[in-house]
Amino acid sequence: MAQTTLHNKPQENNAAGNRFAPALHKRVLGIGCAVLSGLLPALAHASPSVYPTGTTRYDPSKAYNSFVLFSGGDNIAHLIDLNGNSVHEWKDAAAHSTLIDPAVNGGKLGHVFVTLDTVEGKGTDLVPGQVNRKVAKTVGELDWDGKVVWSFGAKAPCGAAQQHHDWARLPNGNTVVLANLVHPVKGFKQPQVLDDVVYEVNPAGEVVWKWVASEHINEFGFNKQELKLVRNAAIADYLHVNNLKVVGPNHWFAAGDKRFNPDNLLFDARNANFIAIIDKKTGKIVWHLGPHYKAASEEQAQPRNVPRPVDQISAQHDAHIIPEGLPGAGNLLVFDNQGLAGYPMAAVPRTGGSRVLEIDPVKNEVVWQYTGEDSGGSAWSFRSTHISAARRLPNGNTFIDEGQSGRLLQVTNTGDIVWEYVNPYFRVGKDPLTGRATANNQLYRGQPVPYGWVPAGTPHSEKKVVPPELGQFRIPAAP
Repeated sequence: MAQTTLHNKPQENNAAGNRFAPALHKRVLGIGCAVLSGLLPALAHASPSVYPTGTTRYDPSKAYNSFVLFSGGDNIAHLIDLNGNSVHEWKDAAAHSTLIDPAVNGGKLGHVFVTLDTVEGKGTDLVPGQVNRKVAKTVGELDWDGKVVWSFGAKAPCGAAQQHHDWARLPNGNTVVLANLVHPVKGFKQPQVLDDVVYEVNPAGEVVWKWVASEHINEFGFNKQELKLVRNAAIADYLHVNNLKVVGPNHWFAAGDKRFNPDNLLFDARNANFIAIIDKKTGKIVWHLGPHYKAASEEQAQPRNVPRPVDQISAQHDAHIIPEGLPGAGNLLVFDNQGLAGYPMAAVPRTGGSRVLEIDPVKNEVVWQYTGEDSGGSAWSFRSTHISAARRLPNGNTFIDEGQSGRLLQVTNTGDIVWEYVNPYFRVGKDPLTGRATANNQLYRGQPVPYGWVPAGTPHSEKKVVPPELGQFRIPAAP
């Protein structure tokens, strides 16, 4: 049920692309898990095992003050202010809630995409290690009060949306949906491929345009040897597309570069280490970054100098063109996980971390980046080998979702952390082998949401949060 009352649950207490421009810039499967009720048990985690949750630091004078949207392990899409108060909530059967830009939605405020329900899914056994067999049956648009105003699933192929990772409302009122398609593909070792497909769906929930990844495999930039590896992949999820964005208005197209037509679609393939643009009219790939990158020297496995040619990206997420009106508009922003991926497997630093890269998509140069070292830590202090996201903010800061650890943060262009939040909404379960209690607070995607996106009068807080000195932060012993 939607909630409009500002509240601060005990576990939320402070511990000490979207397309809106400039106001708002602008897993394969939909996963549903049972959430155990009651208090979160005392659980052992990978380091650290004890840590604060909620807002852990916040400088309102340097941050871009806004709301943030994300879906937690409680199957709720939370809209929080930067003090960590959950000011509004929607039910979400998966983890991919996404705000909808009023500019392409008839001016409607506070509408979100969520997964409405899931179903046992054909083809989920194709994914090694997949425990859940759930796929998205129906996805939809909820208004501010939680009412379903649009849905897709009943008229989808096989009667289930099978949406995963992403979706976007188009200026014509239709919606593009990233989905899975389980089918045989000639020339592939696997008898059934877990393919990626894009549907354009009209307001009546009917598919009016379709694009299937395997039909364009020769356009992604693979050489003959690499194509052989792709077709003989040990897993059916050979691309694992994790992101779909509308290119949107940009100065490249205005200057005559038709590859960047605002109507075109940009996606990235985690397992194959490339980012590409689909020409919406022809379905052809008209631009791609990767799968080949400049090799960095052994001494400089993760170079920090900019500008420089784009070096090895691996297992990336959330690639998109920075919208007009924002600093860096027209450049590509991407969360470079530096996880294991590629055909053949990319060489990534064994002790390195993840990166956020801003890339000139015409020169193929890195023009700005963020790593753990930019905030005074080691490279591996900023690390998420899967999921995650990054968005540019109107004041020049960058919003980052370090998804693996459930951490959201804002950094300045020089790497100062001016806001930080740790997800307190854990998904609680049991280890299938030992029966031991488990908890996971990872966040697939967090999104910055400007105050103007919500109905007037929605409360928010902007109270400074000063973190303690790390070397002095102690938990007192029991009496």
